[in-house]
Amino acid sequence: MLTKDEIQSLLHSTETYRVERTVSTGNMDKFCEAICAFANDLPDSRKKGYLLIGANDDGSLSGLKVDDALLTKITAIRSDGNILPLPVMNVERVEFPEGDLLVAEVSPSLLPPVRYRGRVFVRIGPRRDIASEAEERILTERRTAYMATFDATPCLGASLDDLDLDYIKTAYLPSVVDAEILGQDKRDIKEQLASVRLYDRTHDCPTYGAIILFGKNPRYYMPGDYVQYVRFAGKEKGGEVLNEKRFQGPLYNMLPALESFVRDAIVTQRPVAVSLFREKTVINYPNNTLRELMMNACMHRDYQSNMPIRLYQFDDHIEIMNAGGLYGEARPENFPMVNDYRNPIVAEAMKEMKYVNMFNQGVKRVQDMLRENGNKEAAFDVSKLTVFCVEVYSNEEDVSQDINDETTQKTTQKTTQKTTQSLSNVQVSILEYVQSHPNASRKEIAAGIDGITEDGVKYHLQKLQNQGILKRIGPDKGGHWEIV
Repeated sequence: MLTKDEIQSLLHSTETYRVERTVSTGNMDKFCEAICAFANDLPDSRKKGYLLIGANDDGSLSGLKVDDALLTKITAIRSDGNILPLPVMNVERVEFPEGDLLVAEVSPSLLPPVRYRGRVFVRIGPRRDIASEAEERILTERRTAYMATFDATPCLGASLDDLDLDYIKTAYLPSVVDAEILGQDKRDIKEQLASVRLYDRTHDCPTYGAIILFGKNPRYYMPGDYVQYVRFAGKEKGGEVLNEKRFQGPLYNMLPALESFVRDAIVTQRPVAVSLFREKTVINYPNNTLRELMMNACMHRDYQSNMPIRLYQFDDHIEIMNAGGLYGEARPENFPMVNDYRNPIVAEAMKEMKYVNMFNQGVKRVQDMLRENGNKEAAFDVSKLTVFCVEVYSNEEDVSQDINDETTQKTTQKTTQKTTQSLSNVQVSILEYVQSHPNASRKEIAAGIDGITEDGVKYHLQKLQNQGILKRIGPDKGGHWEIV
């Protein structure tokens, strides 16, 4: 708050856009409109405005005696909900020999436009008025400029010692700045970091983005900055915990470790027989799908939350959940067509480090890869305000349903293990044909398989019988083939 000398100077000030004098003590609308106008600071002076109650227009005092009731009434303006966003203000009684003065000091809002009962008030010189459409647009654009995202705000208390400067200098800066320009840059490291929004000059400290990306211990400043992996038995969270792992540290270290773990520990592949001597490699989850979803979770999460990113694995599906729902222009009705970035500095750095592409194609790529692998499409839950959740289902059960019944499958797998490597493609084709046509003659087999004569069929049938793979039951006419 101002001193008495400064207040007396304001009483007679020519800076009329910063001062409103009044002798009225009961016109609450007038007071609220004045406070709203000061908070909007249309001239963008970045200076505080002052409502002086108990002063005449010429700056002389009216002889007002400010009691506690009036002081309480004016103070209550701040939080009664009629002015939104809530103004930053301070109210004080100042005593002079000629009378008291009630001074309401109002700071310019960082979130304009400020409204009083839905209307935007501004000061134009000595006059207070409702903002025009153009003036309201100016305030709205200013709000966008003022609103720094969390990763751009200063991490107060942090210093350069909290960052891995060796990695930044040798790996990151050369990847985002042209080599020739970087070679000519003689500025100190603080200035270089500030140029890529990793350092706040005003507060002389790294930004949260720098700590998230390159901090030695990000969880010291953001306790929820880690990934929690849990493997549950069964299909629900109530199952026994089979494995648990925590990934933490700066993103430049954590992302490669997370990427390797997903590829080596979660993604599995196994051969499944789909016919007599043919196998299909079944992958439970496409590796790039889980990678894409985890990278997006790290990029879009709310780092102010104490909730970690949750990577939960069940028998039949994966659940990924991160703090922070849809952000900015992205809403349930336009997801996934519209995207916005909660952490633009982190997103830009992850793009430079080749972890994401920022082309708003992530969800489409995920669904395409799942379909190609035979999985169901991922289920995105965007209805929650504070979290973002996606479930990805394994395709192993679906593949099993497409394979023949259990008896046939066991026989096929047993035979495959014994003979696949020793059989020619022609012999495999003959076996597949006689499996579905056990009564076929040599002539019929030759007609049913391209590129082989009846004599060739006779030759290969004899070889298969000699190897104990194929057996003839009954006479040539009226008998049938049986695969051992």
